[in-house]
Amino acid sequence: MTEATGIVGEFLSLKAETDADVLAMQCGDFYEFFDEDAELVAEELDLTISQKSSHGSSYPMAGVPLDDLTPYLKALVERGYRVAVADQYETADGHAREITRIVTPGTLVETGADDAQYLAAVVSDGSGSDERYGVAFADVTTGQFFVSGLDGADATAELVTELYKFDPVEVLPGPTVRTDDVLLDRIRERTDATLTLHAADAFAPGRARHTVREQFGEETVDAVGIADDEGAIRAAGAVLSYVEETGQGALAAVTRLQQYGSGDHVDLDATTQRNLELTETMHGGTDGSLFATIDHTVTSAGGRLLKEWLQRPRRSRTELERRQSAVAALTEAAMAREELREILDGGYDLERLASRAASGSADAGDLLRVQGTLDLLPQAADLVAETPRLADSPLASVIEQPDRETGASLAAELDEALVEDPPSTVTQGGLFRLGYDEELDELIERHEAAKEWIATLDDREKREHGITHLQVDRNKTDGYYIQVGKSETDKVPDEYEPIKTLKNSERYTIPELEEREREILRLEEQRGDLEYELFGELRERVAAHAELLQDVGRALAELDALASLAAHAVRNDWARPELAESRELDVRQGRHPVVEQTTEFVPNDLRMDDDRRFLIVTGPNMSGKSTYMRQAALITLLAQVGSFVPADAARVGLVDGIYTRVGALDELAQGRSTFMVEMQELSNILHSASDDSLVILDEVGRGTATYDGISIAWAATEYIVNEIRSRTLFATHYHELTTLGDELPSVENVHVAADETDGDVTFLRTVRDGPTDRSYGVHVADLAGVPEPVVDRSRDVLDRLREDEAIEVRGSGGSEGGDTTQVVFDLDSGQFKGDEQTSGETRVATDGSPNQATSEDDDPRLDPATEAVLDELRDVDVNETPPVELLAKVQEWQAELDGE
Repeated sequence: MTEATGIVGEFLSLKAETDADVLAMQCGDFYEFFDEDAELVAEELDLTISQKSSHGSSYPMAGVPLDDLTPYLKALVERGYRVAVADQYETADGHAREITRIVTPGTLVETGADDAQYLAAVVSDGSGSDERYGVAFADVTTGQFFVSGLDGADATAELVTELYKFDPVEVLPGPTVRTDDVLLDRIRERTDATLTLHAADAFAPGRARHTVREQFGEETVDAVGIADDEGAIRAAGAVLSYVEETGQGALAAVTRLQQYGSGDHVDLDATTQRNLELTETMHGGTDGSLFATIDHTVTSAGGRLLKEWLQRPRRSRTELERRQSAVAALTEAAMAREELREILDGGYDLERLASRAASGSADAGDLLRVQGTLDLLPQAADLVAETPRLADSPLASVIEQPDRETGASLAAELDEALVEDPPSTVTQGGLFRLGYDEELDELIERHEAAKEWIATLDDREKREHGITHLQVDRNKTDGYYIQVGKSETDKVPDEYEPIKTLKNSERYTIPELEEREREILRLEEQRGDLEYELFGELRERVAAHAELLQDVGRALAELDALASLAAHAVRNDWARPELAESRELDVRQGRHPVVEQTTEFVPNDLRMDDDRRFLIVTGPNMSGKSTYMRQAALITLLAQVGSFVPADAARVGLVDGIYTRVGALDELAQGRSTFMVEMQELSNILHSASDDSLVILDEVGRGTATYDGISIAWAATEYIVNEIRSRTLFATHYHELTTLGDELPSVENVHVAADETDGDVTFLRTVRDGPTDRSYGVHVADLAGVPEPVVDRSRDVLDRLREDEAIEVRGSGGSEGGDTTQVVFDLDSGQFKGDEQTSGETRVATDGSPNQATSEDDDPRLDPATEAVLDELRDVDVNETPPVELLAKVQEWQAELDGE
């Protein structure tokens, strides 16, 4: 194809300058896409494709109006595309275009999502036990900026946990990270983030340190405690340089540097967050998660803060008691609580509006939303002050944190400046009230006078010339014109100049009308330019108060989150937990916060302390063991959020971490078997938990052979009890482990009770002290809809195993006509006894009559296939064969005996 010239050639030349996926180039009143970019946006955004000719060739073309770019931009970026924007500007020779910004998933300011939109950078140094990482997370939509350094043997696991927790939309891997395929794979597993390669020198220690100090000041870097953490500095510097180089202008809203992971938060690894379904369920949805259940916030900022509290519970007793007292006050002042929620419901996301103002993307409507939301702070303050129960609570200090005087002054200025319903664009005028600016008032007065002259022209012309059917109007083609019906064109004076003939009328113009039209156009242009300049200055003043807006926004968000917790506590009869000084967990009639919403829940007590640290939980399948243990973890977590908890009463000792190993999530696609994942999760717990931790183990060792599994579970129990000494709940089907309750100090048995009457089993879902006597697995199979013959046969086999009786291995035809062979399971050896071990046993013939057993060689009924099955049966080591594999072998043998 011949090289393109003209507009298409300019587009392709600009596209070559950037590594963006798509380029939007301004062409007059439109942003245009050409060539492959046009085809991409047409498919993604359902745009119509036309053709543009250039130098004898035709190129696909698609476009969007100048003022409508933002929603299309958001749609592309939220699909993971990097979009470059080239704007048009005037020159002495006409106009030119240049790339002014690159919008990426992590730098999109105009997001419509309520959740945080984090941009992350990760750097690594060292290896093995000396592995060190620096990580930074920035949300340009709110100005939040977090940094941390991670090191030690568990640094990689901690990094993966933080990525899962913050869930960034875009990650910048440092020079060494981008060459580590294993780490990159783990990042991809835990996030849906776009991985973007940023310039390597942005991660250089010297440049990064200079960038961070320029943004936050040297005193801040020292005060936060990262001055000596080179990894954290490098990651932070890379994020800041990336935001600056994309041209988004959002750095003005990034005013606070915060270090996380300083020991003030509860450790929640990615596995635990997933197992406890904090923000999404095991299936990936949000409905049914803890957050979805307790979220009654009325603002997006409040919901975002509540989610942050759940993902980062606190260890500070002072902070938790402050939140608890605020929630308690709101539970007791019901009318004031609902009135406060009504006030907050009218607010907007000030943190994000501050970022939009700082980036220069805020329009007049955004500034009015700033003004309206700032006005809510004094309303909320008055309500708190006038309600004694609230005035005496920590809510008063929340209200007092922002600079209310400055906020009121800014709100008043915005109210005085902008009209109530401004246009959606800031270039056409009509934004400001009269009296805001003298020069603008003069322009508006002249403009209105010119328009008034034209508005009254038709009446004057009718009276002067006696023309009845005459009107003055305007369109884009003819401008202003005088239109006269054809029946009266003979009355038209000589100064009327014809400009267009219509079917029933003629259009004219006159010199005075043309002059007024030029004056109006000139005044409209001057007014638009002046208002745009004034608006830019006003927006800059708002941006200069970005930190104030963030303060007010966070205060309102905190009020919203606290009111949400109070509303849920009242609706569900939750209790304020006592934060104990000791390592204990004492819950009276505790419930699962999510499950209680969908079923008639049976509450249970739980008591753990130094003398009762390790609880072995046994009981039937599906009886509620997992729910019981999860509710213990969630009650602990909610207490360390500052929330009330689902119980009649609770005394909770603060924990430094919550660790869970629940279920069997198969990760074969990543090359890790179910059992390998189980062991890796157990390893992480045994390495990470301390005597101040809460550990939840729901089955350990079930993915391997029986005796191997028991051995691992036994050893892990001893290690936790003797070495780690954490509060632990361990659910197991290995009844052998229940003997540890009699042998190890601090180990106790509890079980979920079941009642069996005439073969019918009822799960009571009540937790009692002591071990259970059986698992009722066959009953669960029946409940699950396993075919009745299989269930009945299972009961028969189970009874024979319990009585150490011979079991018939049925061949073709089953019990009604096929050959059967009797075997005995030796509990001591863990093996089936074969014929040579049970000489003299009775075989059952096809007709059911007993026959004295003979040797295999003398038995004419033993064909080679049957002999092969018997040989395999004798060779099976039940101790070393997992139950699922053993069942598969039995099915295989049955098929062989059936001749399949």
